[in-house]
Amino acid sequence: MSLVDLIAQADERGLAASGLACLDRCVPLLGGDDEVLRPLWSSLADGGADGDAWGERLAKARAELDSADPSAAPGPAPGSAPGSGPGAEAETEASVSDEDRAAALARRMLATAPDDPCASALRAWADACSAAALQIHRLLDVAADGPLVAAELRRQVAVLELLAGRGAGGLRPALEVSTEGRRVLRAVVSRRARGRS
Repeated sequence: MSLVDLIAQADERGLAASGLACLDRCVPLLGGDDEVLRPLWSSLADGGADGDAWGERLAKARAELDSADPSAAPGPAPGSAPGSGPGAEAETEASVSDEDRAAALARRMLATAPDDPCASALRAWADACSAAALQIHRLLDVAADGPLVAAELRRQVAVLELLAGRGAGGLRPALEVSTEGRRVLRAVVSRRARGRS
């Protein structure tokens, strides 16, 4: 079954896990530690993404990741900084690295997670996270054949299949799939940082 079909057929827990897993794999771009999203995984195990637990734990994760990521601070308003005349926008765009673009996509995944999730909100979020995570891996993939993107696609499918087949029992193996992907991305980010130094 395709990724699109799996998202379309997933229940609330599967959708929440799908979006959360995409975000979890991209935590290295936000400067967070490997455990920062673990409470959200626990809330899915405790009873899905409904109730107050999800919203409270999401707010805590946002606070921790915003603090961990200096680039999350908003920049100056358009026109307020020196050099904001003609050509400045193109200069700014040219200075934005692939890592910056990838981090912005990861921050958007976190920012748009539904605080009080319902099936429709989770479906939209899971779909957006899927596309964003694939784009992040595309930005950071240095090989022409795109092994990072292909591996991310496999992990997204695996998470949804695990939740569809096992329900709550699929959360632990889904987390393991996500942890593996996070380690890979952390290594890629570290290698690119060393290459720039």
